[in-house]
Amino acid sequence: MNADQAKFLAEHYAMMIESEIPTTARVLTAVGRGDGDYKPDPKSRSAIQLARHIATADAWFVQSVLDGSFVFDQAASEKAEAQLESADAAAAFYEKTMREKVNRLRATPADELAREIDFFGFMKGPAVTFLAMAQNHSVHHRGQLAAYLRAMGSAVPSIYGGSADEPFQAAASA
Repeated sequence: MNADQAKFLAEHYAMMIESEIPTTARVLTAVGRGDGDYKPDPKSRSAIQLARHIATADAWFVQSVLDGSFVFDQAASEKAEAQLESADAAAAFYEKTMREKVNRLRATPADELAREIDFFGFMKGPAVTFLAMAQNHSVHHRGQLAAYLRAMGSAVPSIYGGSADEPFQAAASA
């Protein structure tokens, strides 16, 4: 992949991530309107644990692409999650941090986006291509969390259209 291709993909993924930020924040916020300790199974994370994971892991994933290196520190991850004391705090952190990451992504030089990086010895590729994995990870966990909401006593927000709890409202045309 050349630098121009990497820059094109980075903008594509930046727009994609940016467009998902409000939806993810609504799902995270909804956790606060129900039983945050809810788990569908003893092996599952609780709703608040999953909300914290989404907020911090999405930021870590994009930061790893920006750094050109994937390094996971379990203790640092646990500390970051513990600082998010509520669903509202997780949503606020997510919105602020992800917008900052998108802005940094757009400012990253093309050659850095095209450089090959290693994903924990599992696979290698141009840094920018790992943004697809980051987005898939985010949507996967957001889907899990959305499936918890009604069962935990909350409401499911509109995600890609209306839900039984929140009707879809098309944007007003100018």
